[in-house]
Amino acid sequence: MLQPKLVSVKAQPQHFLLLKYETGEKKKFDVSPYIKGSWFSQLSDKTYFTKVKVVSSGNGVEWPNGQDIAPHELYDLSVEV
Repeated sequence: MLQPKLVSVKAQPQHFLLLKYETGEKKKFDVSPYIKGSWFSQLSDKTYFTKVKVVSSGNGVEWPNGQDIAPHELYDLSVEV
């Protein structure tokens, strides 16, 4: 199933992302399980974590150094708020 496009993302305390989709859905995604190993460990820095943005296609999120999370994970593993 294709996920709706993301229109915004906002970093929240304790490594959560608030996601807003084109459908009007708002979801909360827990990034903390991903912050392991050398590639994602930079996300544990609060200042860096807040630099998250929606990729230009609206199909996911990314950080300045290229860390990203797949769109199906964002949609399927988040909870509605």
